[in-house]
Amino acid sequence: MIRFEHPAMLWALALLPVLLLVFLLYRRWRRKALRGFGDDRLVKRMMPDVAFSRPGWKFSIYLLAVASLIIGLANPQVGTVAVEGERKGADLMILLDVSNSMMAGDLPPNRLENAKRGISQLIDQLRSDRIGLIVFAGESYVQLPITSDYAAAKLFLNHISTDMVPTQGTAVGAAIDMAMKTFDQVSGTSKAMIVMTDGENHEDDAVAAARRAQSAGVVVHVVGLGSPEGAPIPIFQQGNPVGFIKDEKGETVVSKLNESMCREIAAASGGIYVRASTGGSGLDVVMDQVDKMEKKAVDTKLFKSYEDRFQLFVGFALLLVLLEFFISNRKSRKLSALNLFEVTK
Repeated sequence: MIRFEHPAMLWALALLPVLLLVFLLYRRWRRKALRGFGDDRLVKRMMPDVAFSRPGWKFSIYLLAVASLIIGLANPQVGTVAVEGERKGADLMILLDVSNSMMAGDLPPNRLENAKRGISQLIDQLRSDRIGLIVFAGESYVQLPITSDYAAAKLFLNHISTDMVPTQGTAVGAAIDMAMKTFDQVSGTSKAMIVMTDGENHEDDAVAAARRAQSAGVVVHVVGLGSPEGAPIPIFQQGNPVGFIKDEKGETVVSKLNESMCREIAAASGGIYVRASTGGSGLDVVMDQVDKMEKKAVDTKLFKSYEDRFQLFVGFALLLVLLEFFISNRKSRKLSALNLFEVTK
C-alpha cells in the first residue's frame, strides 16, 4: 500500500503545464526573433556551434526533475515494514451522554462540545492504552469498540451529536452495563470507564450498575458536565437556535448538573468524580488514576508502519538537475566532425 504523508504538496504538480506553456511561448518568440535575421537554414549556418534542439531536451529534463522533487516533498510511503511490539496498557471505555440537556451552554460552547474537546485531547496523550466510545441518552450505542487505533477514535468522536440517539433520557446504568459487555474479557488488561454526563439520570439505577462493574474489577470514574445553577436547553432548526425547551406550563426548562448522583456512581465502583470547567475537562485528573492501575503486558501484536520513500525521488531530481547542468547548448566539435552519413566517391 502506498500513501503520501503530505498529499497537499501534490497540488504543485499543476505548475508543470504552466511551465510547459511558458517555455513553448518563449520558443515561439525566439524562433520569430531569429527569423528576423534571415532564413532558418541561413541562421543555422551563421551559428554552426549552436545546438537548436538541446534547449528542448534540457527543459524536458528540468520539468521531470521538478515533478520528481514535488513527489518527494509529498513523501510517498510504503507500508511494508513490519515491527513486532508488546502492548502494556489499560482498556479505557468512555461513556458520553448525548441527551438534549448536553446542549446547555453553561460550559461554552455547550456541554457536549466541551466534552468532545476534552476526549480529543485525551486521545492525543494515549500511547499504549486502548480506547472505546459509547454514546447514550435513553438508550446506549457502541460508537467505537475497544481499539488502539487513535486516528479512528478521533474520527468517530467528531461525528458524535445529540441526534445519534432517537430515544431521549439519560440511562447511565444501561450504558455501564453495555460497556461491561463490550470489554475484551480475554486479554486480562486492567479496565476502567469514564462516564461524562450532567448526572440527570431518570431511567435506571446507575449506582447499582456501577457496583456490578466494581465486582467485575472495573473502575467507573465520572466527569460532571455543567453547573449547579444550570442553563436552558436550546432548540435548533437547521443548525440555528430558535428558542429553548419549555415544560408543560410554558416555563423554560433549566438543566442543572446533578453532582450528588455523579459522586454516588463514582463512589459505588471505587472511582473518582471530577467536575469539568471552562479551564479543563477534568480528564487529566482521571487519567492520573488510570495510569496508577496495574498494567499487564498482553499478546504480542504485529504493527505495520509506513516507510518513507522521499529519498528516491529527491535523489532522482538532483541527478536530473546535474544532468541538465552539464548538457551544453553548443555542439561538440568532436561529435560534429563525425559524419556517419557522408557519401565518399
